[in-house]
Amino acid sequence: MDVKVEPAAETDGDHPPPLQVFALTSTLHGIAHIFSNERVTARCCLWLLFFLGSLGFLLYVCVDRVQFYLEFPYVTKVDEIVAPAILFPAVTFCNLNAFRFSKVTRNDLYHAGELLAMLNSRYEIRDVHLVEESVLEALKIKADFQNFKPRPFNMLEFYNRTGHDIRDMLLSCHFRGKPCRPEDFKVVFTRYGKCYTFNSGESGPPLLSVKGGMGNGLELMLDIQQDEYLPVWGETDETSFEAGIKVQVHSQSEPPFIDQLGFGVAPGFQTFVSCQEQRLVFLPPPWGNCKMNSPDSDFFSAYSLSACRIDCETRYLVENCNCRMVHMPGDAPYCSPELYKVCADSALAYLVERDNEYCMCETPCNTTRYSKELSFVKIPSKASAKYLAKKFSKSEKYITDNILVLDIFFEALNYETIEQRKAYEVAGLLGDIGGQMGLFIGASILTILELFDYLYEVAKYKLCRCSEKKHQNDSSDHDTVMGRNDVKCHVSQFH
Repeated sequence: MDVKVEPAAETDGDHPPPLQVFALTSTLHGIAHIFSNERVTARCCLWLLFFLGSLGFLLYVCVDRVQFYLEFPYVTKVDEIVAPAILFPAVTFCNLNAFRFSKVTRNDLYHAGELLAMLNSRYEIRDVHLVEESVLEALKIKADFQNFKPRPFNMLEFYNRTGHDIRDMLLSCHFRGKPCRPEDFKVVFTRYGKCYTFNSGESGPPLLSVKGGMGNGLELMLDIQQDEYLPVWGETDETSFEAGIKVQVHSQSEPPFIDQLGFGVAPGFQTFVSCQEQRLVFLPPPWGNCKMNSPDSDFFSAYSLSACRIDCETRYLVENCNCRMVHMPGDAPYCSPELYKVCADSALAYLVERDNEYCMCETPCNTTRYSKELSFVKIPSKASAKYLAKKFSKSEKYITDNILVLDIFFEALNYETIEQRKAYEVAGLLGDIGGQMGLFIGASILTILELFDYLYEVAKYKLCRCSEKKHQNDSSDHDTVMGRNDVKCHVSQFH
């Protein structure tokens, strides 16, 4: 008996439409002419050439747009905005002389005389021939250390006690035409020693300016007290060759960094400082390099370049000298006069001038600064010299050598915004690519979806056919083996 094994009937799945049909129905321009005939013609080749050329131009333009986007370009927008009132800035000033000679005691001279370049290492007066007679007599009394028992010495107490007192320096003060007092100034220590800040915002809400022009800001008349200046017989970081004050105009959230950012005001002049507030907005990476995060500082609550720099200098000195200067924040011990001389001054000078890698202070993303225009007039005039001398019970020469007037005001009641903005965003990139697709090949996002859908259907059909063929082969092998076993059984039964 013959056994016939028939293969299972092959069943086709859903066959995707032929390429010619897809080309005729697709919204992609040009491919209908490429696959219009079953045979290859010159017309089809020309259309294929044009289509590939357009596709090449499209890819070139798309790559160029993507590269431009990855450069993260930005533009800067400058605008000027009028406001009914503007926050008046904090104003910090320091006398360029850090220590009053009359307040320096014998104990101060014993501990800090060499630091101030007034004594040598043997506690003797340096360069006696350079000293004025009146100063020399007072200095000899203070430098007489016979039977002297030194007492403990503290640099903070020394700076605070010997620094110029605002009650002696301030001859006149007006803000918006109203008088202000020494109590309106906050003591702050900087590299110049004991300084004073007006409108710091710590004792109350910051003051506002409601009108521009002179007479609507802060006007100070100060006595710099040159007769209290320390005699200078050498170059040190604690003594100054100049006479006058250093001034910094800054926001309330920014600590004064007056030795680097301040401007000088000389005696014998009235200095007019016309200001304009500038609000700057920078972009974070990858467009810019500003710092968005909160400060990694234990000393300051708000991040600024000044705060970052002071924080960095403090950490640098604590690491290298195991102490900090008087103007530095923190709880590390204050440097002694010896450490000031042998370590702190030189370490800080090295950090400021050379070691830029240690202090990498990034620009804050939002900051406020004040542009300034300075002008000067002579004071006193010949007509007012006698009056001022009589008013303050000083000589005319003293008035000329020591009196200055500082007038700080807003030029107008407006502020300037300088803002960085992204020049090319994702929406612009997609718009450019979509426009080029429509120009070169007449395609859109839906056209791309059509192509992917057709490729998906073709791939699915191919995979299904492969799977069915494999299944049919396995079934055929199984049926063949079963047929042979049946034949064997039948033959054995026959015998």
